[in-house]
Amino acid sequence: MKGAMPPRPFMMPGPGGPMPPPQQFGLVETRPPLAAVLRPRFNIPGLHPSAAAASAAGKIASTYDLVESMRFLYVHVVKAKDLPAVSAAGTIDPFVEVKLGNFKGTTPVLGGNHNPSWKQVFAFSATHLQAHVLEVAVKAKDLAGGDDLIGRVGFDLSEVPIRVPPDSPLAPQWYRLENKRGEKTRGEIMLSVWLGTQADEAFPDAWHSDAHAAAGPGAVASTRAKVYFSPKLVYLRVAAIGAQDLVPLDASRPANACVKLQLAGQVRRTRPGAPPGTLNPIWNEEFMFVVSEPFDEPLFVTVEDRVGPGRDEPLGRIMLPLNAAMPRHDHFGKPVEPRWYSLARPSDDPDKKEGKFASKIQLRMSLDFGYHVLDESTYYSSDLQPSSKHTRKPSIGILELGILGARNLIPMKGKDGRTTDAYCVAKYGPKWVRTRTILNTLNPQWNEQYTWEVFDPCTVITVVVFDNNQIGKNGDARDESIGKVRIRLSTLETDRVYTHFYPLLALKPSGLKKTGELHLAVRFTCTAWVNMIALYGRPLLPKMHYTQPISVMQLDYLRHQAMQIVAARLSRAEPPLRREVVEYMLDVGSHMFSLRRSKANFYRITSLFCGFAATAKWYDGIRSWRNPITTVLVHMLFLILICYPELILPTIFLYMFMIGLWNYRYRPRHPPYMDTKLCHAEFTNPDELDEEFDSFPSSRPADIVRMRYDRLRSVGGRVQTVVGDLATQGERAHALLSWRDPRATAIFIFLSLVVAIVLYVTPFQVLLVIAMLYLLRHPRFRSRMPSVPFNFYRRLPAKSDMLL
Repeated sequence: MKGAMPPRPFMMPGPGGPMPPPQQFGLVETRPPLAAVLRPRFNIPGLHPSAAAASAAGKIASTYDLVESMRFLYVHVVKAKDLPAVSAAGTIDPFVEVKLGNFKGTTPVLGGNHNPSWKQVFAFSATHLQAHVLEVAVKAKDLAGGDDLIGRVGFDLSEVPIRVPPDSPLAPQWYRLENKRGEKTRGEIMLSVWLGTQADEAFPDAWHSDAHAAAGPGAVASTRAKVYFSPKLVYLRVAAIGAQDLVPLDASRPANACVKLQLAGQVRRTRPGAPPGTLNPIWNEEFMFVVSEPFDEPLFVTVEDRVGPGRDEPLGRIMLPLNAAMPRHDHFGKPVEPRWYSLARPSDDPDKKEGKFASKIQLRMSLDFGYHVLDESTYYSSDLQPSSKHTRKPSIGILELGILGARNLIPMKGKDGRTTDAYCVAKYGPKWVRTRTILNTLNPQWNEQYTWEVFDPCTVITVVVFDNNQIGKNGDARDESIGKVRIRLSTLETDRVYTHFYPLLALKPSGLKKTGELHLAVRFTCTAWVNMIALYGRPLLPKMHYTQPISVMQLDYLRHQAMQIVAARLSRAEPPLRREVVEYMLDVGSHMFSLRRSKANFYRITSLFCGFAATAKWYDGIRSWRNPITTVLVHMLFLILICYPELILPTIFLYMFMIGLWNYRYRPRHPPYMDTKLCHAEFTNPDELDEEFDSFPSSRPADIVRMRYDRLRSVGGRVQTVVGDLATQGERAHALLSWRDPRATAIFIFLSLVVAIVLYVTPFQVLLVIAMLYLLRHPRFRSRMPSVPFNFYRRLPAKSDMLL
């Protein structure tokens, strides 16, 4: 490891022991047999050769060309009719049992129903087809043990039809039931059987032989693949202006009134009104809340009298529905007018009427749909669209993600005698996807593909692998994360399929550990090139973020509230996307102080000065005549520029154009990934990791140490963010010519060439006059929106996506 790290001032020595080889944390490019290249072939025991030839000629759906084709035998059990009674009371509790070899699936028991309806799909993987005959049996539940057979139907797999999406769904048919001797008996069942792939629309909700059979009936919901959508979030702006005719509870003491605003779990308070002790206080304070559709949570406004520290007595309250707020879709609309509301006098008896009470409060409320409600970190946000549908930009492309599988996962349930029950969660924009859970394996194969609309290329998709801890448990156990992958879309070439194994990394108090590799296929397709190129000159966020900006501290508070709302809403879905999963995807604890992150940001800044050092070394070589030819050429160029100063700027831009073209040969060929050296995960020591994973407030016993330690972490977190921002700005400048974003670099070098030509044909004095007149123009002719070069610079990628 000699020479691998720069000097580490003020750093503690690293942990002892050998470090893992760096190459194990890198990406591995693969060439899997995707459906776009190879035609899928069914290789199922007992399948007729003509049927196999027909399946080979078919195509898997184009929406599933990024994953390997997986074959399934689907059984759709719809309903039954005219089932005979099996008990003396003339009742029956029917259910259906679908059996193929050693795999068996059952429908729910429908008590006392002679014409039951199940509408359930069973999917048997082709790798589990251990028999040539499929048996569907209708049975009656017997609490005494030994279920009664009512009738059954058998299917030869060689005669099962093949359905290749997007063919029309296979229509179910009625089949007469047979007894054990093969004789027709009373009752019929409606079902359909076909051979298909994971592209079938029945795949997500089907009962799977490789998951549900081992999970048990109580955990079937937690193993299915599902698609979720985040709730629509909007900012609520409330301004407490003033109040009139307050009635104090104690007339002998001057009132010290303040306003308490509460919306669900969000509570904000104003300062005491001015002038002190008045019954007509004025606050003029504005607060913002995060609300979600449907707007069913009311806003509680309470005017309180501050009696003492921690003692507030209510003087009046009112409950306001959110539909009382005026909707605003942009900053050009009609200004929101304040309104007076009558306060209800607090009373222990809710039926008591207070007709003479006339205290009022003046509020200004608006629902600001023109903002984008941030629920992710701004460094790797996946959505930048405003809440208003009227001001959203059109889509510019499609993002397709194929989750192929994983390998070499660490066993997460070694103590329980199992390995790992892995599933993936991917988030981009408001759409969340969850793959099915593959049980008890360290090398799961999902082969599921999902699609998102892309509205801005400067966004990030996040994919995380989790271990399902709900299998065989009461649901109180937390799902543990195995690793995370982030991919910035602007670093991808359009219409190119990226297939890589991404290393899954976990940073624990014991150190950095590789927990496996995730196999992904990613493709970004652009459908509107002109709009996408134009986005590089537009603001990153909606206009209201610039015309009426929100302070950084308030924005951080609102982001935390938005994350809580999203986590609470998705955890109530069926099946739920658990709270710990949502919080890990949204990086709830990313703002906490970490000495490791602070060091990483510090060295990101110091690495930016390497270019200045190289320039100084080059200049020293020129001055020292180490290469006489180069020195003579520099002298000649210097004399030419002195004689013709108008060539200085064209030469600089032409030089950048040539550097950009030269660096095209060395452009990155792989998507960026978390750099373990960059984030100092490989070189940290146990003491730093213990500090990073310590609770907040600190768990240290001494009160003084706790106070100082928490203060240090709070200040250090702010410094860490500022240092990271500075590093991001420098890395964006470096990305201009490095082809990290191929479209941005192409735009810049093309503009460099155009500017070089314009500067060459235009007199230098004219350019100076135009530049000075433009910089000194009257404020009336200046726009409040950011300029095109500033917007272009903000969209350039940085290394913040690669930090662990």
